[in-house]
Amino acid sequence: MPGPLVCPGCGTGGASSERFCPRCGSPFVLAALGVRPPRDDEAAVRARKIHPPYADGEPVRVATAQNQPEAELVQGLLLEAGIPSLARRSGGFDVPDFLAAGPRDVLVPRGGAAAARELLGNPPAVAVARTPAPGWVRALALALALLVIALVLAGVVAAIVG
Repeated sequence: MPGPLVCPGCGTGGASSERFCPRCGSPFVLAALGVRPPRDDEAAVRARKIHPPYADGEPVRVATAQNQPEAELVQGLLLEAGIPSLARRSGGFDVPDFLAAGPRDVLVPRGGAAAARELLGNPPAVAVARTPAPGWVRALALALALLVIALVLAGVVAAIVG
């Protein structure tokens, strides 16, 4: 009999007739090998720092970074305040030439957006009321659009006939 068995994943002891841990599914090893208790991985450490109220809602952009290292710095600041975040390439920069470089948007859940903006020093986004263009501007735009359409049609007709 080689000796008692222990799970390297969760530390549960096992009978010599068992090969796998019933708790986590890891294969048993000999206890004499000096199995250490499991360490937390990086994801578990990060998850413990997050405040649950800040994790509610759909993602909203709170910052734009010029490159990946700057985005990771902003994400680290937000994580230390308990705000989960993710960085993604800004629109228009997901072409092969810009995959490694280019700007990144830093997104947080809506529940943490106000706290993130306050932490980063960004004022909240304010909707600017647009005033409609005067009537003469709209009439001029319509006239120009009709003129362009007429010229295109004239060119098509000339190409077909001539």
